Amino acid sequence: MAKEYSGSPKLHHLDSKRKRLTWILGVSALCILSYIFGAWQNTSSPTNRAEVFDKGSCDNGSPPEGNSLPSSMSSSALDFQSHHQVKINKSVGAQKFPPCDMSFSEYTPCQDPVRGRKFDRNMLKYRERHCPKKEELLRCLVPAPPRYKTPFKWPQSRDYAWYDNIPHRELSIEKAIQNWIQVDGDRFRFPGGGTMFPRGADAYIDDINELIPLRGGSIRTAIDTGCGVASWGAYLLRRDILAMSFAPRDTHEAQVQFALERGVPAMIGIMASQRLPYPARAFDMAHCSRCLIPWQKYDGMYLIEVDRVLRPGGYWILSGPPIYWKKHWRGWERTQEDLKQEQDSIEDVAKRLCWKKVIENHDLAIWQKPINHIECIKSRKVYKTPHICQSDNPDTAWYRNMETCITPLPEVSSSDEVAGGAVEKWPQRAYAIPPRIISGSIPGITTEKFREDNELWKDRVTHYNGIIPLSKGRYRNIMDMNAYLGGFAAALMKYPVWVMNVIPANSNQDTLGVIYERGFIGTYQDWCEAFSTYPRTYDLIHAGGLFSIYQDRCDIADILIEMDRILRPEGTVIFRDTVEVLVKIH
Repeated sequence: MAKEYSGSPKLHHLDSKRKRLTWILGVSALCILSYIFGAWQNTSSPTNRAEVFDKGSCDNGSPPEGNSLPSSMSSSALDFQSHHQVKINKSVGAQKFPPCDMSFSEYTPCQDPVRGRKFDRNMLKYRERHCPKKEELLRCLVPAPPRYKTPFKWPQSRDYAWYDNIPHRELSIEKAIQNWIQVDGDRFRFPGGGTMFPRGADAYIDDINELIPLRGGSIRTAIDTGCGVASWGAYLLRRDILAMSFAPRDTHEAQVQFALERGVPAMIGIMASQRLPYPARAFDMAHCSRCLIPWQKYDGMYLIEVDRVLRPGGYWILSGPPIYWKKHWRGWERTQEDLKQEQDSIEDVAKRLCWKKVIENHDLAIWQKPINHIECIKSRKVYKTPHICQSDNPDTAWYRNMETCITPLPEVSSSDEVAGGAVEKWPQRAYAIPPRIISGSIPGITTEKFREDNELWKDRVTHYNGIIPLSKGRYRNIMDMNAYLGGFAAALMKYPVWVMNVIPANSNQDTLGVIYERGFIGTYQDWCEAFSTYPRTYDLIHAGGLFSIYQDRCDIADILIEMDRILRPEGTVIFRDTVEVLVKIH
């Protein structure tokens, strides 16, 4: 029905004009506001906002690849109510998971001793990673022990841990004479002892320093094979050396769990049949103190793997059997002939790898890897085995079998040139351009991008420190689940923390070698599987762009359950991803 109008036609015509003018002005105002709003959205906000809560922190805005944002969005956190149009379906209740039975309190899905017994015992393969199938995954939250307490803050945690957090006395009894660990009332005490350093790790490290230069910054990254409770790594920290310590589950109860409870970097791992989950040329120093690895067996395969992960010019330190066997053979309950034959075999493998024996002094023997392979290639005329590998990506390490050939070093033009490029001394090394970037060996990563990423992470960490107490000692063990170039770890250098930098094994850009060249540590990991650690071992987890990578590969709920497993009670998670992905996580 037509609308009826009252009044004269002239007045009606005037009213119509007013309405049209009002409509035009309104539309114009909306356009101007939209333009201003759009410009504001793409400009760094002067104030940063983020949502922080126990076992979760939400900070939006990252594309999936590279854990990195455009510079225009480097600091601002998007607000769900005002900054996007994605609808959150509040009618669907959040998916909830019940607590697991208390028998799963120390559950390590991919190193489960019960599952491991089903696998081949040859070369200790049963102690390698054997993850549950999809239908075997637990859909429950691993509980903490009933009387769990907040761990001691660093540096006190280096020497003490609460008994109720890791209620295992076995090591304090089995290793009582060697001073690994002692029970002191309601807590454990770590005197710093070890099988081959009864005077303590500090004195043992001083002995090593008399033989090779541990101070001065030329040695920064180290790997400790068969680490015990990681006292060697713990006391190297005061010398600005960062050690990746690993040991298998079930050899000595909870040794890696003790290491992480102390605030010392460590992983569950073993030298068996597969490569260690680290890139080539990663560590400045490798160490074995009575680690029980049969270095002379399998055509020297384990020493060949150490050679792969050692940087050119890096050192390998061996103490314990068979070193100094003339003194210790009775205590080791082995014959002199057997020990001599073992040491001769190790010496032979090291020589074939072109290592130089630096020194043998009482309980310590040290070898050094060459800085390039010029002379080593010539020596193949004398030593036919091991040969140098052909057509191999030396950084490939995730579920890759070890090989009995020498990992080739990058070519050089002279005998005094460091293969792959020399690194700066620590701490300049952290922000110097890594050799892998200088050489252009990682597609798409340039010097300019590296510098931009560093500045970006300085801003982000300043923002994070405004909402979580990074400098107060609450956080010690930090994990970056998608570390890209290690900018997060570099920006945290001034805080009393260490970072496990993780590069997804199926990432388009393998940047873990860059992270090691910067003087930080990390590992490869497929986040559709569980990480090689015990429950409750990290204080802060950073997940930048991670779920964009994995949302179509596996159930993101399983990744969240795994994050909950390894996060300490009252720990914090920072999610940084696209809005659409964060809505799914919500």
